[in-house]
Amino acid sequence: MNLIGSNTNDFLNNNVKVLKSRVSKTAYQGIVVAVVALIIATLGACYYTTGSISLNGIALVQKTNIALWIMDAVPFVFAFWGQYSSTILAYEASALVIDQTQELRERADTFEKQARYNITHDLLTDLPNKELFYDRVEQGILSQTSQQQSLSVLLIEIGNYKQVSDTLGRNASDSLIKQVSVRLKSAYAAPATIARIDSNIFSLLLTNIENKQTVLSQAENIHRALEEPFFVEKVKMACQANIGIVYFPDHGGDVDTLVQRAGIALYVAQNSNKGYALYDPSYDEHTPRQLTLMSELNQAVERGELELYYQPKLDLRNDCVSSAEALVRWNHPRHGLLLPDHFVPLMERTRMIQALTRWVIEASMLQAVKWADSGHNISISVNLSAKDLNNPELPDLIAGLKGRTGVNPEWMMLEITESSIMSNPETAFEIINRIDQMGFRFSIDDYGTGYSSLSYLKRMPLKELKIDRSFVKDILTDDSDAVIVNATINLAHNLGLQVTAEGVNDPAVLQKLRREGCDVVQGYLLARPMPVSAFEEWLSSEANQFKEVVTE
Repeated sequence: MNLIGSNTNDFLNNNVKVLKSRVSKTAYQGIVVAVVALIIATLGACYYTTGSISLNGIALVQKTNIALWIMDAVPFVFAFWGQYSSTILAYEASALVIDQTQELRERADTFEKQARYNITHDLLTDLPNKELFYDRVEQGILSQTSQQQSLSVLLIEIGNYKQVSDTLGRNASDSLIKQVSVRLKSAYAAPATIARIDSNIFSLLLTNIENKQTVLSQAENIHRALEEPFFVEKVKMACQANIGIVYFPDHGGDVDTLVQRAGIALYVAQNSNKGYALYDPSYDEHTPRQLTLMSELNQAVERGELELYYQPKLDLRNDCVSSAEALVRWNHPRHGLLLPDHFVPLMERTRMIQALTRWVIEASMLQAVKWADSGHNISISVNLSAKDLNNPELPDLIAGLKGRTGVNPEWMMLEITESSIMSNPETAFEIINRIDQMGFRFSIDDYGTGYSSLSYLKRMPLKELKIDRSFVKDILTDDSDAVIVNATINLAHNLGLQVTAEGVNDPAVLQKLRREGCDVVQGYLLARPMPVSAFEEWLSSEANQFKEVVTE
């Protein structure tokens, strides 16, 4: 504090010297003007009194003229007042500068703290997000291990979240989530940790647990906290909660294993009369396939079980198929063809998404190069997850794969969602900008379903904006959807972006989008996702026939 005070005093004194010198300069100029005026007045009075200008006449008027006596004092008054005023003004101005500088520093500190807070907290509920929750579980494991105590992780799913969203809209489902978060926060104060780790899933970390029965009683407490009706959009409704529970160290020694098994218990809870379930190894045999396949992912890559399907995208500006979206499929030896919904969400939850992302990007790049070599001018869109945009190694991974495959970055489009950006905007922007500098293009997927900011949209180096299928499918019957689609197209075009509409399954919808100025469409009307061989055959046979249909 003494050093800070000393620096502040030095700063104040230096500013005072500078400002005082500038004000004093003006005071000196005033003194010169006053002296000149005094001389002119004296000479004029002398001439007026004696009829001439002489030293005796000047002396005479100085002795007898009271007005000149007053003017004689003016330069001294200027000198004194100028020095006094300059000192006061200099101190006041310098103090003002110091106050404003301190205020700016405090504001900068506040903004920095807010930015750090936003990185680790959910924007909708103000709860810790998945990254912060994982970190606290890891710290809890280390702490409990050293003290030979136990902890528990509970996953709390709002089962009717999608129903509320589909019936009343996204704002209503967000309102429900906010109300649920308030109840959970009031029911579980520190040291318990409540977090929101997915759109409709909360997580609860309890430490110093005495036994498993204690955890089960906490699950019952959660149900009691949520049993009172909720009011959403003036509609009274109940909250359907399912709870999956794991117990450390019995059910796992690390956060990934605990969360995975809590997910298995959550599935069992969905079919339980109690609405909650404590993980048991026997559940592994009865959980859905996506909950038991995670350990096989690495082997799936090595054995070549993963495959990319391609869904064509029609460019309405020239009625040509010039791009396709790559969608991963798993050809499992026992379970057959698995869609991404069966395994990708759990890969994201347990940090195994990076291996899958690497494989998808590399396979897409190789295919883009192959198509270019064979004369097909087809660019490929690849989806990136929120986990990818929080991975600082992603730009280097893409740079390495670019060098290895020889792909032209213009042949690739990387699709990201609004929510994946908003979870950690600054880190995401840094990663996006690094990849953009390599020449790769970006697209905002499912636009309108997340919590985006137009300021963020303006900052990102985007090429494309994709309108979510939920707005497209009812564009002919729902005026609100039609207005949203039209406004989105105009916004994108004003930002210099092309617009792609997803979920186009009806020729009338396609023609409506064409009239609205949409650039690109994709959906089952054009084609379903296909293996590469079928896609290439489709390009040579079905594409011309389809072109005739859509241009009628």
